[in-house]
Amino acid sequence: MSTYAIGDLQGCFLSLQSLLQKIRFSPQSDRLWFVGDLVNRGPDSLACLRFVKMLGDRAVTVLGNHDLNLLSVAARVRELSDADTLQPILDAADCESLLTWLRRQKLFHVQGNYAMVHAGLMPTWSWSKAQALAREVEISLRGSQYKNVLKNMYGNEPNHWDDGLVGHERHRVIINAMTRLRAVTLDGGINLKFKGEPDDVPEQHRPWFMLPCVRAPDYTLLAGHWSALGLHLSPHFVGLDSGCVWGRELTAFRLEDRTVFRVPCAEAEPAMGWD
Repeated sequence: MSTYAIGDLQGCFLSLQSLLQKIRFSPQSDRLWFVGDLVNRGPDSLACLRFVKMLGDRAVTVLGNHDLNLLSVAARVRELSDADTLQPILDAADCESLLTWLRRQKLFHVQGNYAMVHAGLMPTWSWSKAQALAREVEISLRGSQYKNVLKNMYGNEPNHWDDGLVGHERHRVIINAMTRLRAVTLDGGINLKFKGEPDDVPEQHRPWFMLPCVRAPDYTLLAGHWSALGLHLSPHFVGLDSGCVWGRELTAFRLEDRTVFRVPCAEAEPAMGWD
């Protein structure tokens, strides 16, 4: 039995199938972890969503910013953008069951010596604290008032964590860190506008994964989201967004022995730009 963590799919279903063939995935014995952003920008988000849902307890996925965008558009608290490729999901006969399943996925997952988040963690958060904070949002997204969470999660403020935060501001910081973070300021703030290469991080900033929150001995944090970072392998952090949707590669990381598997993008028309 092996467990494979897989980078951002973003609707690249053909690439996913190619990668599963390469790792010789067995649904009877293997398990898959997805770092979020199952959907959007790529050509077949509906197939990706249906496939991961169909895997049941053989798969774990955390929510990414594009997954939350889908939920927001479906809840009519956000409009489709010109770059979105979500309409086939919204038109599907099983749309409601797919979205209900998606709302019930985690923001942060811990198992054994590994943890997984889509984007990042605030500098002051331990894994146990991140689990508790993620759970607060997960409970709200699974409840009857989930549309209020989606409606109020947008915005870049507050940009620092404070244990005294309550309500929508508290949820907003948790969601922003776990689904949008790339760079942090030296005083622990988050910069949600930066999308570039790690070497271009602004002055008085650092890539979030260079901070103490990911330096727990014998533990490794897995994330995606930062396609400009690409595949990043270090003892305590593995970045798995290798830019498949932008025409590059889709990556899997086997947890048991840290072996990396990669396949080239199989989609005919990759998206353009970083997001």
